[in-house]
Amino acid sequence: MANPMSLFVLQVLSFLLLYILLLYLFNVILGRFRRVQDFSGHKPPTYPIIGCLISFYKNRGRLLDWYTELLAESATNTIVVHRLGARRTIVTANPKNVEYMLKTNFNNFPKGQPFTEILGDFLGYGIFNVDGELWRAQRKFASHEFSAKSLREFFMITLEEEVEKGLLPILESLAVTAEVVDLQELLRRFAFNMVLKVSLGIDRCCLDPSQPVPPLTRAFDKASEICAKRGAAPLFIVWKMKKWLGIGSERQLKNAVEEVHRYVSEIIINKKRMIEEGESRSEDLLSRLILAGHEEEVIRDMVISFIMAGRDTTSAAMTWLFWLLSCHPDIEKEVVKETRLVMERMLDYDSLKELNLLKACLCESMRLYPPIAWDSKHAVVSDLLPDNTPVRAGDRVTYFPYGMGRMEALWGEDCFKFKPNRWFVESNDRRELQEVCPCKFPIFQAGPRVCLGKEMAFIQMKYVMASILDRFKIKPLSSASPVFVPLLTAHMAGGLEVLVQKRTQTTSINKQLN
Repeated sequence: MANPMSLFVLQVLSFLLLYILLLYLFNVILGRFRRVQDFSGHKPPTYPIIGCLISFYKNRGRLLDWYTELLAESATNTIVVHRLGARRTIVTANPKNVEYMLKTNFNNFPKGQPFTEILGDFLGYGIFNVDGELWRAQRKFASHEFSAKSLREFFMITLEEEVEKGLLPILESLAVTAEVVDLQELLRRFAFNMVLKVSLGIDRCCLDPSQPVPPLTRAFDKASEICAKRGAAPLFIVWKMKKWLGIGSERQLKNAVEEVHRYVSEIIINKKRMIEEGESRSEDLLSRLILAGHEEEVIRDMVISFIMAGRDTTSAAMTWLFWLLSCHPDIEKEVVKETRLVMERMLDYDSLKELNLLKACLCESMRLYPPIAWDSKHAVVSDLLPDNTPVRAGDRVTYFPYGMGRMEALWGEDCFKFKPNRWFVESNDRRELQEVCPCKFPIFQAGPRVCLGKEMAFIQMKYVMASILDRFKIKPLSSASPVFVPLLTAHMAGGLEVLVQKRTQTTSINKQLN
């Protein structure tokens, strides 16, 4: 007699085969009919019942550029996407719509249950995966802690230590031996060390990319990758079935999440013991969460959210900027000149704010290659966006930083070019860095959910970039343009292999400190 589970699996496989066959027939038959038009015509090729599933499947390997092309063709820079197996989705690169979602009518556009379900196994009830009162309570705590002078001082001490005792010696060794290194992996490990120290208060992991990836890093990578693929899946029922059956990628996700939870929970237990015995200085975020009296599960999920937010975003932005500077040696020369003028004194929290060209370069890099390519909310009730796009209750509404950075309507005809000068304005015969509306440049979101770590992120990126550029020249091995891969946070496919060379006439921070 056949096993009931085996029969169920066969039924599922039969269903999928039948679905693929029907999809093929739809593609052949419906291609002879006119496409269905929406209220505005701003949408990909769409047919009855299946919507734009065929186009979506054909462009699954280039979704970002496909959406960008469709948005650029739309008079409002907004498109409406209907797809079998997914809820109605509005994708926008219109700043007025972004402001309406993230600020003006914030309460009508929470993350929503469909989003939190995708990330729930990994991020749980952490601040980045909840709405309502639970989010407000965590936001209030995090806002207070991120504005505390003591945390800022701890962050700067940690940053200086990790750069001077970890990152720069590795680069010095690589320059001497002329070894090839994956710069993306090196910067990711550095950022991971930083967030572990600031969030958990634990000593740094191995920074050397030639050494194996630590288990916790592997688990984070696997969990992030699979959760991202959940969100991009043509049919959500597929990953839900795999989760119910405990097979394939969903089994891998379960194992990865268990490893992350086990690791963080052990640290929480040890930290509680240290606090009780008076051995902890309470500088890191974990100690502050414990002292605030939060439940262990909430603490665990909040810490995981902080790690996820700070781990890959800054490293991705710096990796892309190093590559862009290698393609624009004239701009790199000006950045090095600026950093050396500041580093002749002291590279600290205040002096870092003077690195305007470097900040413009970072902004320009993130405009073209945003660490978060897109973000979605879900409408609570029916609504109307400022560009007159109707929103139905339950619709997924996605704002699209990757596409926004490539809209000629927002950035001009040269929107695909790396031009840091676009971030400056002439004022009273002075060249000043301009503040761009966060709804036009929503890299750190906007409104009530604006990123609390924005200032720390810029400080960290400036310190690392200035320290490296002062001492070393980064030379990519390949002349080919890297491929942008959007998971929960974006990265370069295959990393960025480089040679590290010493610069002449450096301004050593170590000399300043001695």
